[in-house]
Amino acid sequence: MGTDSGRGRSLLIDDAAVLLGVSRRTVYYRIREGQLVTVRTRCGSQRVLLSSIEQLLRQQRGLPPLDQTCGAGS
Repeated sequence: MGTDSGRGRSLLIDDAAVLLGVSRRTVYYRIREGQLVTVRTRCGSQRVLLSSIEQLLRQQRGLPPLDQTCGAGS
């Protein structure tokens, strides 16, 4: 429960919409735009990776992406 194919925690589309404060339709738009990443369960349902939701929220707040916050080099 909570992981899909070892790719991390994920949420149902409806739950992702609530967390982001948007409609389901907007979540699907963000998926099509590549701003949100999804995985398919064995049953075929689509779930949104929590890490992509966190990245989108950081982007909306003007914060640097998580992968650039560690080890800023040279």
